[in-house]
This record gives sequence, structure tokens and C-alpha cells, in this order.
Amino acid sequence: MSLVPFHLAVPVDDIEAARKFYGEVLGFSEGRSDTKWIDWNFGGHQVVTHQVGDGTPKKTRDGVAGTNPVDGHQVPVPHFGLVLPVEEFKELAGRLTDIGTDFVIDPYVRFEGEPGEQWTMFFLDPAGNALEFKAFADLSQLFAV
Repeated sequence: MSLVPFHLAVPVDDIEAARKFYGEVLGFSEGRSDTKWIDWNFGGHQVVTHQVGDGTPKKTRDGVAGTNPVDGHQVPVPHFGLVLPVEEFKELAGRLTDIGTDFVIDPYVRFEGEPGEQWTMFFLDPAGNALEFKAFADLSQLFAV
């Protein structure tokens, strides 16, 4: 399956905290940047962090716009992320756990034994943007019903 890259711009309150998180913690390569924004190679997609607002972070779970129940968990909305190979998902989950990430939803297998079974985890970036990373043992289950 060949995908066309998407573009997403997200607000951050501290561009240097975003640089450290997206670059060092998540390991995405930095593209063009300026004093208030950074382009990231987000698994082949273009995600741009833009410093906006008065510098007051929304770093708490209460900072997300809302939640929706999915598989017994309150999923933060909005959120974005990537579908990774299982081994990359486990490696990232381990790295985030090792640095003491406060997960919104800890890494676990969602819809276990059902169509669409997937590993998933949710966490916030330093500005409070919710991210979900997931993995499928069988990628053909991505859109399973």
C-alpha cells in the first residue's frame, strides 16, 4: 500500500521543548525550521510544531478537548500518531516507559482476539497535544470491522 504523506500542524507552547520531545524522545528528524516552528519527518509525513499562545502550557490530561470511550478506556480527542511495526511500537513504548512518561493510556493490546486487534498507547507531548501510537500484527486489520 502506497500512501501519500499528510501534513499536520499542531500548537506548542515551547518550541525548544517540542524540539527535544519530537527530535530526541520520539526520534523524528527535523526538517526546515524557524524561531517559532519546526517541520518533522513523522514517519514520512510532515508534522509541524508551531509555537503559539502566551507560553502557558496545557500539559494536564484535562487540557485535551474531550474523550471518547474505546475498549474500556477514555481516549483523548483530538489526537494523532503513527501506525508502527510491532517491534518499533514495543521499542518506543519501552523508551517512553524508561524515561518516566505519564501515559494517558498505558501500552496494551486493544480489541484482543477481535477484528482490528492492535497494540496502542496514548501520551501527551510537552504542550499537552495527545498522541496515539499503534501497531498491528496483521496490518490488513487496520480498517477491519
